[in-house]
Amino acid sequence: MSTTSTNTNPAADGAGGSRGQAPAGERVADWADARLGIYSLAKSNMRKIFPDHWSFMLGEVCLYSFLIIILTGVYLTLFFHPSMNEVVYHGSYVPLQGQLMSEAFNSTMHISFDVRGGLLIRQIHHWAALVFLAGMFVHMMRVFFTGAFRKPREINWVFGFLLFVLGMFTGFTGYSLPDDLLSGTGVRFMEGAILSVPIVGTYLSFFLFGGQFPGGDFVARFYSIHILLLPGIMLGLVVGHLILVVYHKHTQFAGPGKTNNNVIGMPLMPVYMAKAGGFFFLVFGVIAAVAAVAQINPIWALGPYRPDQVSTGAQPDWYMGFSEGLIRVMPGWEVNVWGHTLVLGVFIPLVIFPLVLVAIGVYPFIESWVTGDKREHHILDRPRNAPTRTAFGAAWISWYFVLLIGGGNDLWATHFHLSINAITWFVRIAFFVVPVIVFIATKRICLGLQRRDRDKVLHGRESGIIKRLPHGEFIEVHEPLSQEQLHTLTSHEQYQPVEIGPTVDENGVERKIKGSEKLRSRLSNAYYGDTNQIPKPTVEEYKEITSGHGHH
Repeated sequence: MSTTSTNTNPAADGAGGSRGQAPAGERVADWADARLGIYSLAKSNMRKIFPDHWSFMLGEVCLYSFLIIILTGVYLTLFFHPSMNEVVYHGSYVPLQGQLMSEAFNSTMHISFDVRGGLLIRQIHHWAALVFLAGMFVHMMRVFFTGAFRKPREINWVFGFLLFVLGMFTGFTGYSLPDDLLSGTGVRFMEGAILSVPIVGTYLSFFLFGGQFPGGDFVARFYSIHILLLPGIMLGLVVGHLILVVYHKHTQFAGPGKTNNNVIGMPLMPVYMAKAGGFFFLVFGVIAAVAAVAQINPIWALGPYRPDQVSTGAQPDWYMGFSEGLIRVMPGWEVNVWGHTLVLGVFIPLVIFPLVLVAIGVYPFIESWVTGDKREHHILDRPRNAPTRTAFGAAWISWYFVLLIGGGNDLWATHFHLSINAITWFVRIAFFVVPVIVFIATKRICLGLQRRDRDKVLHGRESGIIKRLPHGEFIEVHEPLSQEQLHTLTSHEQYQPVEIGPTVDENGVERKIKGSEKLRSRLSNAYYGDTNQIPKPTVEEYKEITSGHGHH
């Protein structure tokens, strides 16, 4: 049996004789917390620690530019009319007055010239999209080169990869909405790629355009995809990405006191939130300043789209240069099969492009299979300590830039007075040669940096001070490294290559070796064989050298 007591002494309620009612805000907070547990959730997460390193700001640039895209996009939807119905232009831009154009183009002109601040918002929206994708590209490269995608963050890598791919297609659909001559040329390019798909290409084109190109529906359909479908999926991926970042805790670079079981840095509240808030306004300010002084997509200079015209120097945004370059430099191969023409010059690049994207998306699982490492990793690699992975990343980037040149072969030809055929053949050859050269060179550079780190650990840092010994020999004085520097240079792990093992069992019977086992052994040797990493100095080597003999 339990008893309760009530304090009836007025003095206990304060000098006023009665306790005052809590403020309205506090009562609302208590009401919400009793039902949603917001306070408990916030209390457990507001003091979460985040490492303080400049490279982690790349992800914030992506997040903030995405928010800017949403904010400016909402404003633009208030004035844009996603219709291809033809109207006569009677707006403020005199050179186009009296011309027939779609309502989409007409409303974009209205936003640019008649809506207060409309052109600035349009340009902020476009520049923010470019910054978002550029930030995603660099952020993913940072994650790739430092090994931040390893267990338990493989799913987060996939989320980020999907954000990048969806961002590409969201950008393409948005770029196509004004229905100007430049975007119309890009849509025609896409239509040609769709038509190259055997059997179903024609049906896909008719479904997308509502009939024969350009049809009368593609702007409305792209509009729905651009403002609802793709952003909704991307918003869900962003939320999932951030939840996983909080759940798995942040990665950190090696250093004293840093282990797989802790995070050293600043708390989310108030330090990190103050920095993040300031950084958001900094990103917004820079994008707004660029949009104010750097013109982008001047549709009035191009005019409305007409199927019988093509704009000169038509280029997609940079993130589509990879696919554009593949198609431009591919030979115009065609094959006739049973009365049907297969346009291999377009279809093969159309197949290569998604295959490359899929390879990027599943890479964490490939490396995990090669290493056989099932442990969690919260300490980042220095790129030099994973030379094969770093070389793969550098080779892919070089491959991308080669195809970017191919995607703009006409502009390279006109601006530098070169032959467009010579540029095309250069890209065709460089497509196979440059990534190999970059791979080998990057790997050698990484191994050289590993050797330098090994020498620094064993012999110390070169001080630049020259000393003459009694017997006349000149030497450079080496300063021993601090414990912090020694830890940073020697804390990385070095995997041993996976061996196939004995080919016969304990009974002398030859064991059948699977093809996947052989492949894994070869890949493991390519990653971690004797010629692919420099052994770390051992404690015995360090003590022997630093004991005095031969150490200056």
